[in-house]
Amino acid sequence: MTSTASKETIGVLNDLIETCRDGEKGFKECADDVKRPELKALLSDHATECGKSAEELKAIVVRLGGDPEDNTSMAGDMHRRWVDLKSTIAGKDEKAVLNECERGEDVAKKSYKQALEKDLPADIRQVVERQYQGVLRNHDQIKALRDAERARS
Repeated sequence: MTSTASKETIGVLNDLIETCRDGEKGFKECADDVKRPELKALLSDHATECGKSAEELKAIVVRLGGDPEDNTSMAGDMHRRWVDLKSTIAGKDEKAVLNECERGEDVAKKSYKQALEKDLPADIRQVVERQYQGVLRNHDQIKALRDAERARS
């Protein structure tokens, strides 16, 4: 039987798993939409990182006696449809794809920040904080690439 505190922690972690799945799927789709091999590889790497983060969080949920989330969110699905539509209209140029990647990372930053405002057990907080630092690095890297792409056009 899981305690109320564990149930709350499981809920927070499941929200983050959903966020990670959204990021994984979003980065994969963006990688498919770009032409430059180095950018394609970078976005694919970010997708892999998101998938690993989701798996790490799922293991914690199982350890706590919960059922881990295994889907993407409705908001993430809607965002990807919007990205597809905008990319089709914009000809899937790299600046547009990077804009959408950054927007997705903004959502991830917000989700992790909200999770860290919760009362999480110290060992779980450490994992969430480490993953949050990765989200911040991804965001800053994508933003820098987007800014460089804007400067080129």
